[in-house]
Amino acid sequence: QVQLVESGGGLAQPGGSLRLSCAASGSIVNLNLMGWYRQAPGKQRELVAEITAGGSKNYVESVKDRFTISRDAAKKTFYLQMNSLKPEDTAVYYCNVNLRALLYSDYRDYWGQGTQVTVSS
Repeated sequence: QVQLVESGGGLAQPGGSLRLSCAASGSIVNLNLMGWYRQAPGKQRELVAEITAGGSKNYVESVKDRFTISRDAAKKTFYLQMNSLKPEDTAVYYCNVNLRALLYSDYRDYWGQGTQVTVSS
């Protein structure tokens, strides 16, 4: 069974920083695409940043130059460093991993439980 466990959310002041972590565990054969999504109240879930197994990164325009996605393949963990936070970054952040588990022959998407990020003075 595969699990994704998130940590690192909380309250930050505008201009502050937070670092989110997402650790994958279980019978994992291979990790593919890893990403962070967020959902603010009354809005659709949106992709914030993603990183491929090869290390290529992609960001939504609103977080470019402020957020950095990274990964530690050996630990099956990836991160979202969020700097220069703004009130509009307030949302529940979810990690998502496309991976192949031992039980299956194909790649499937798994989601973390979500962590609240609140940016407010």
